[in-house]
Amino acid sequence: MNAPTIPADLAAWCSANDARAQDELFAFLRIPSVSARSEHKADCAEAAQFVADALTRIGFTATIEPTPGHPIVVGEWRKAGPDAPTLLVYGHYDVQPAEPLELWTSPAFEPTVRDGRIYARGSVDDKGQLYLHIKALEAHLAVRGTLPVNVIVLAEGEEEVGSENLEQFLEREKTRLACDAVVISDSTMFAPGIPSILSSLRGMAYLEINVRGANGDLHSGMYGGAVVNPAMALARILATMHDADGRIAIPGFYESVRPFPDAVLAQMRELPFSDEHLMHEVGVTALGGEPGYTTLERLWTRPTCEVNGMLSGYTGEGAKTVLPAVSMAKVSFRLVPDQDPAVIGALVQAHVERVAPPGVTVTVENLHGGRPWRADLKGPIIEAGKRALEAAFGRAPVITGEGGSIPVVGDFERILGAPVLLMGFGLPGENAHAPDEWISVENYLGGIRAAATLLDEYRAAAREANAIGVSA
Repeated sequence: MNAPTIPADLAAWCSANDARAQDELFAFLRIPSVSARSEHKADCAEAAQFVADALTRIGFTATIEPTPGHPIVVGEWRKAGPDAPTLLVYGHYDVQPAEPLELWTSPAFEPTVRDGRIYARGSVDDKGQLYLHIKALEAHLAVRGTLPVNVIVLAEGEEEVGSENLEQFLEREKTRLACDAVVISDSTMFAPGIPSILSSLRGMAYLEINVRGANGDLHSGMYGGAVVNPAMALARILATMHDADGRIAIPGFYESVRPFPDAVLAQMRELPFSDEHLMHEVGVTALGGEPGYTTLERLWTRPTCEVNGMLSGYTGEGAKTVLPAVSMAKVSFRLVPDQDPAVIGALVQAHVERVAPPGVTVTVENLHGGRPWRADLKGPIIEAGKRALEAAFGRAPVITGEGGSIPVVGDFERILGAPVLLMGFGLPGENAHAPDEWISVENYLGGIRAAATLLDEYRAAAREANAIGVSA
C-alpha cells in the first residue's frame, strides 16, 4: 500500500484557511464555559450555541439537547448514503476552572500565542481538539460539497464534572446515534512529531477509609498506650495494601487482570522513553512500583493502589498532644481490563475489615468508579486512523496507553456497540488542568489535516473490509 498523503484539494483548503481556523478557535476559547461553577451556566449555554452555529454554518443539522445539567449538542450530516459508514465525533465544550488566576502568564480566557503555542483554558482540553474536527468537516464540504461518510458530532458540556448526564442521553438516543465507529480527540501524542493512537485507559475505584476510636479526642499522655490510636491504626491498615516488593497485597486483587498482548508490550518498549527523564521532570531521585515491569508498563498496563490524602488529629502550628478520635484516608485504585470497580471495592473493604485492629471501628465508602478500556487495535477505523496520522505528521503513529481514565469511552462501546479511535493532538506538559494550558499551533493545524484525511481513509478502509466480510 502506498504511503498515505493528505488529499491535495483538502491540503490546499487547509493552507488557505489556517489563519481563520485559528481565529475561530480563539473566539471559542474566550467563552468561560466552566461546568463546575453555577455562575458560568450561561457561558456553558453560549459555548453550546457556538458549537451548534459552527456546525450549521458548514451544512450540518444541529440541535441543542437539554439535560438536567449543561446541554448536549448533536450535529448530523447523513447524505453519504446508506452504504457508507457512519462516524460519530465526540468532544466536550466545557472546561476546568482557571484558578489560581495569578499563575497564568496571560489571562486564561484571552487566547495568546507564544513560542508556537496557543495559551488559554480549554485550548487542548478539549475545545481545540473538538474544533479541529469541525474545521476538517468544513474542508470537505467547502471543497467537494459532500462528505465521504455519514457523520454525527456530539459535544457535551459536563465532561469536566463526570459526564453525569451523557450515559442516560446515549441510552435514550442510541437509535439516533447509531454509528459504525467513534473518534475522540481528547488525549496526547507521545512526543512532539510522534503521533499516537491511544490503546488503553485505566479505570478507577476511589474509596474513603474512616477509622474511629474513642468518642472524642483524648489527652495523649493520660490515654496514650492504653487506647488504640485511630491514626496509627489507619497507617497500619494502609501499610498492608502492598507487600515489601511493591505488589498489591489485597487478596483477589489481580484475579481479573487480563494480560496485554505481547505485540503491544513490545511496541511500548521501543518508544523513546527514559526513566531518568521522568525522574528529572517530576523532581524525584528514584522510581518505584510493581517489580518485573518497565515504567511505561506500570503506568499504562498495570493496576495501582495510591493514597491520595490523609487527615487525622492536630495539624496546626506548634504542638498539641492529642490522641485523635478519628482518621481518614482517600485511596484510589487504577484498574486495568477486566477489573470491575465494584468488585475491587468489595475486596478492599473485606481486606480492611480483616486487618483492622481491635479497638477501632472502620468504614469504607465508595466515592467514584469507572471501568478500564482497551482497544483491539484492528478494524477499519484503526487502520484509517493510522494512515491519517501518518499523512498529516509524516510518520506512522505509535501505540500508547494512558494511566488516567475517560469513562465515556466505555459508554460509547457498550451502548452504541461501536469501536472507538482515540486520536489525540495534545502534548506532554500541556498543563491541561493547570495554569498556562496550551496546545501546539502545529498540532492544532496538523490535527485538522489528520481529521480531514481520516474521513477519506475510513471510507476506503470500510469498503475494503466490507469486500472481505469484516465488520466496519
